[in-house]
Amino acid sequence: MIARNEYLNQLIAKKNNGMVKIITGIRRCGKSYLLNPIFKNYLTDIGVDEKYY
Repeated sequence: MIARNEYLNQLIAKKNNGMVKIITGIRRCGKSYLLNPIFKNYLTDIGVDEKYY
């Protein structure tokens, strides 16, 4: 697994600003992987209920 801490920290820093986040990149660069397991684990760790994501 590749740790994408820089991108995760950018998402976390801007998660409550009311704007839609758009993740762009070439094919197979890890966009979905960043959101599915990595950001999902972060939300679970801070106590967000699974029905909200």
